[in-house]
Amino acid sequence: MQLVIVESRLGLRKKPQLKCSHEKYSCRFSEFACNLSRAHALHTSNRMKKQHRTEKESYRIRTHLIHGNHESKHWDFDHHLVPPISASAAYRLGSVHRGAQGFVEFASDEAGVKGHVPIYIYDRLDEPTRGMLEDHLAYAEGGETAVTFATGMAAISAALGITNKAGTEIVAHHTLYGCTYSLMTNWLPRFGITTRFADLRDERSFKAAITNRTRVVYFETPVNPTLDLIDIEVVRRWMDESRPGKGENDRLLMIVDNTFATPYCQRPLALGADLVVHSLTKDIGGFGTDMGGAVIGPLKYHAPLLMYRKDFGGVLSSKSAWSILVYGLPTLATRMVNQQKSATRVAQFLERHPKVASVHYPGLETFPQYQLARRQMTSYDGKFAPGSMVYFVLKGEEKAATEAADRFMDYIANHAYSVTLAVSLGQIRTLIEEPYSMTHSALPAELKHARGLEPGGIRLSIGLEDWHDIINDLEIALEQV
Repeated sequence: MQLVIVESRLGLRKKPQLKCSHEKYSCRFSEFACNLSRAHALHTSNRMKKQHRTEKESYRIRTHLIHGNHESKHWDFDHHLVPPISASAAYRLGSVHRGAQGFVEFASDEAGVKGHVPIYIYDRLDEPTRGMLEDHLAYAEGGETAVTFATGMAAISAALGITNKAGTEIVAHHTLYGCTYSLMTNWLPRFGITTRFADLRDERSFKAAITNRTRVVYFETPVNPTLDLIDIEVVRRWMDESRPGKGENDRLLMIVDNTFATPYCQRPLALGADLVVHSLTKDIGGFGTDMGGAVIGPLKYHAPLLMYRKDFGGVLSSKSAWSILVYGLPTLATRMVNQQKSATRVAQFLERHPKVASVHYPGLETFPQYQLARRQMTSYDGKFAPGSMVYFVLKGEEKAATEAADRFMDYIANHAYSVTLAVSLGQIRTLIEEPYSMTHSALPAELKHARGLEPGGIRLSIGLEDWHDIINDLEIALEQV
């Protein structure tokens, strides 16, 4: 019997071609197999040692946003590259005892503990796809817990609902998203919760608004739509100075709407905020296909938020949660990096244009709060991250500016290809709208003027189109005014 033993890739010495008896063949083969087994064991051991030298926490956030937490207790999906989607309103219970235990554990302190395996009962209480998304959102924002809702407004309502009660007051920045302003002025007063508006960039204005009934300080930064910035650390200091030596139940709470910045560009919890709210419909969702909202913060707010969601409704559907979990959050960093580059180029173009009176973009050195932007708006790796939103105002007196804006926007709507006239923001498509008459129409005219909203003001949400095309469409449209 003839045997040829060739050189192994694993480092065995080359053996000559042999003619041997069956016994010699068995001996040689046994020796080869033994050496091969040792080499394979050594290779596997070295590979395992190399893997174990790198803890999961040492990977960068962009990697975490894609791969998420594969140790999730919400669902055992170790064999799925893409987590499955739940599609059941109710869940089978193996016994009455298990059902009773599920109701006992829901929104309990035990349920909020990391690693706890939930008992699913009914979709409005909890379900696995939504739970996985909440784990990832909390990690991205640097919070201990996250609770999702059907929309951003549902999330804002929940955050204000669990932190206030009849007789308490909210102090809010004087410029807000129109629906938030409507919530605070039309609906919360019916429950005995009032709001006082102030300029939270000014210490005297802030402290004049604080009373013994104040419970929450609420603001957006960057502000929608003017992109003014609120210094989170400074406002936190003012809040603490207003209630020195107070206990946990009496301290002022800060709620920050971080929708415009996203956690990629800014993380308010690390700067002093107690809760962060998001419209997941915007940049975190990213594709404009699903609505959603989230409240993120310390673990102590987990149970109240779940109970509020259970009783008021506003539950994020599993289908919407799945899209944000699989497509939105994993691509957030990549999208924001590219959108910011385009936003900077578009803002620079607008700033040079003779028909544009002013441009507001935190990435411009001419931005009034540029230094604050560089300090407060940073990516996970510490780089300047001014976001993808631009606000600019056309030249002219009020009537002339309004007419110019209308002609400009109508031309965009009917002729532009890379820019779309539509509300919302944070999509892969570049969206343009006129806040004065559209998203902020709920504000009275005198308040809009007082708060920096001008008739010729235009809000631009930069998408992923080629920036040359965006600028070209804007340039042609500006020629019409």
